[in-house]
Amino acid sequence: MTDERRASDLERIEQFLSRSELVSPPRRIVALTGDASTRRYFRVIPADERSLVLALHDVPLEFATMPFVEVAGLFERMPLPVPAILGHSDALGILALQDLGDVTLQAYLAGDGAGQRTALYREAVELVVRLQRRGAQLASAACTPYRLAFDVEKLTWELDFFVQHFLEGYCGAALTASQRAALGAEWNAIARDLAAEPRVLCHRDYHSRNLMVHGGGLFVIDFQDARMGPNTYDLVSLLRDSYVDVTGAELEELTALFLASSGAAAADFRRRFDLMAVQRNLKALGTFGNQASARGNTAYVEYMPRTIAYVRDNLAKYPRFARLRELLAAHVAEFL
Repeated sequence: MTDERRASDLERIEQFLSRSELVSPPRRIVALTGDASTRRYFRVIPADERSLVLALHDVPLEFATMPFVEVAGLFERMPLPVPAILGHSDALGILALQDLGDVTLQAYLAGDGAGQRTALYREAVELVVRLQRRGAQLASAACTPYRLAFDVEKLTWELDFFVQHFLEGYCGAALTASQRAALGAEWNAIARDLAAEPRVLCHRDYHSRNLMVHGGGLFVIDFQDARMGPNTYDLVSLLRDSYVDVTGAELEELTALFLASSGAAAADFRRRFDLMAVQRNLKALGTFGNQASARGNTAYVEYMPRTIAYVRDNLAKYPRFARLRELLAAHVAEFL
């Protein structure tokens, strides 16, 4: 962040705090590490009151129509544990949120929380089950997430994004016309299979960085892109996570828990899970490549090898992916 940008952000924050009276002075303002979006986050720490987090947007807000606000309300009705919205300023582009601390599930498992790993993952799976079950009960066309879906167009767009930003942008691949056409055929087949599955409500980005450990349990964040999709989607995001290794034994146990708790059909579930993982992990590589090559943010490069390994293992597992494996390995040997 440039000094000029930081000064502008701090000025906006002071205006917001003065108008909202959410916390009393004196107070400290600390910049937080952001996510892959353009939002910036700050913690406001008063002397004798609870801290809060401010999300700063580059443009003015329309609070009443914000996807984050709409989905937060939906999730609270389920109920899912999400941060409380404490205030906002449309003109200043600021949203004030409950402070859940800094400990993501990823960080907690890497630190002192290893002994609670099984319990936390079981809790995370049960939250997915609740999201799907209550999501079906609360379904309404008036609510935006129910009008959005992982359809052929969306799934294909994400796979094309992988080509543009990971293969070409990050890896420097020079695709021939025939290779591009062959990849297009593979994307079409994957997207059509996934889009044809029955749909449930999905968080859309349900992984260890979007689960906060707070107050002895998990809170869900970054849910504004919720939409309809396969019942494997959020489970894949959690168990084929770019940021944390999940063992084969854990995968089997947690998948069995999901099936038992949700009542989902077990037949062919693993094949569908693996197919979703191929699409989801390729999409993640596209995001990482975009951050590195287009935005100059190399923080995600260290997570590429694990994500590539997920894709490689699934491509090798199913004969249908022989051609796709060949196409990708022609430019990135790690896929072979």
